[in-house]
Amino acid sequence: MKIREIVDVLNAEILTGEKNLDMEISSACGADLMSDVMAYVKENVALLTGLVNPQVVRTAEMMDISVIIFVRGKKPEEKIISLAEEMGMTILTTKHPMFIACGKLYSAGIRGRGVWD
Repeated sequence: MKIREIVDVLNAEILTGEKNLDMEISSACGADLMSDVMAYVKENVALLTGLVNPQVVRTAEMMDISVIIFVRGKKPEEKIISLAEEMGMTILTTKHPMFIACGKLYSAGIRGRGVWD
């Protein structure tokens, strides 16, 4: 699924990374503990989180995650958006809670392949 399709499915707002909207994402991970992300995430993953701090972007960079989706309408500070921009990441925000956002992506065809196996 392309990031632009994720934007539509989640009725998300694009905060940065418009140039990546045609990037393919094959799985998603919902987590607020960055240690869980580091332990399980593999490739082509969208990270959904309610944690809004620079550590999210730094963890995403280490794990080669290109898209971060902040749930529950959370919007990161400008310095977090700028950091993600420097790293070429796409940042989205959706008003959906994490459970609903993950469910919507699952229903649209995103699975956990590459995340837990």
